[in-house]
Amino acid sequence: MPIAERQRRLITVLGDSLSVSPSHQDSFPSVLQRKLESTGYDWRVLNAGRNGDTTGQGLARLDPVLRERPTILVLALGANDGLRGVPVETVRSNLDAIISRTRDAGAQVLLCGMEAPPISGWGYTVAFHHIYPGLARRYGLSLVPFLLTGVLGNADLNLPDRIHPNAAGARRIAETIWPFLEAMVQPYHKQSQPNR
Repeated sequence: MPIAERQRRLITVLGDSLSVSPSHQDSFPSVLQRKLESTGYDWRVLNAGRNGDTTGQGLARLDPVLRERPTILVLALGANDGLRGVPVETVRSNLDAIISRTRDAGAQVLLCGMEAPPISGWGYTVAFHHIYPGLARRYGLSLVPFLLTGVLGNADLNLPDRIHPNAAGARRIAETIWPFLEAMVQPYHKQSQPNR
């Protein structure tokens, strides 16, 4: 990697297949990279999404992610946990550990909320929903209320499997994340501006 590339501040997206769909080039982290560049922010976005990952698998591979020294970690995990009915306390504990360890490493966390379909019962769905705002309150994090706002259930924004976003859906996810991410990036941008 060129020195100039390494010196750019880093945003890492720790996610699952929603972060890599429909392709690396068209995924929402790539859309965010182009948005940052077009807006004049000199940051690099690293897509650390992996197909099928649960919060537990994301936690297990957190150390190499943090070794890249991100300034901001976009935490976008939980969809597979919700589909598989992973116990709510396990999901909460995994996310809590990711957040805590990331902050201990000196990085900020942008938490992206996820919902669980009612296949494990409405009680599970409601409890799952409360994981994300609860952690955001506990740690004082910025929270994207729901990663798939406007995308879930919209055939025009999903691949034929009706689960993963197509290119238009990935752009919609990036639009949902962008206001929260830009608010976190701006202070660094202002610090780098020369005094006038």
